[in-house]
Amino acid sequence: MEVIGLTGGIGMGKSTAAAAFRRARIPVFDADAAVHALQAPGGRALRAIGAAFPGTVKDNTLDRAALRSAVLGRPDALARLEGIIHPMVRADERAFLARARRRGARAAVLDIPLLLETGGQARVDRVVVVSAPRAVQVARVRKRQRMDQAQIDAVIARQMPDARKRRLADVVVRTGLSRHHALRTIRRLIRELQA
Repeated sequence: MEVIGLTGGIGMGKSTAAAAFRRARIPVFDADAAVHALQAPGGRALRAIGAAFPGTVKDNTLDRAALRSAVLGRPDALARLEGIIHPMVRADERAFLARARRRGARAAVLDIPLLLETGGQARVDRVVVVSAPRAVQVARVRKRQRMDQAQIDAVIARQMPDARKRRLADVVVRTGLSRHHALRTIRRLIRELQA
């Protein structure tokens, strides 16, 4: 089974790319969804997060704004949070891949925003990077997130620069040109995986 690492910065179009893989019946592991499940009311990570960041968990529910304030712009706090979350997400990822192998999947996609930042390229056979111009990226984030410009800048600054991600990619999907152009690139890759 070929394991594809799908990555790109916030607002670059990973969701559109992941949806195309799903439509082709290629299983997709969504690392962001795994994180949300871990942090959902009653989630496995809440106890550890509450202990590491007092005041961020109340009544077994995460106060996302309080957690964001506690970690954004603070590398040591962010590293502490990642030390809690990343091992749990990796365990979920391993279980996902085991299920895909048992079902006989020819390929599986790991949709991981910080794949390259965390050395995750060592766990995949091919890296697919979605990319768009900075202005398009910021406009997309502003449209769908409740973040001000300073928060957007902080998130983007924390991620590997897009140009470096493109250099490390096996396949680059340019999502800023048009949806049709991006999907054509993804469909070409899907045909290759299914051949």
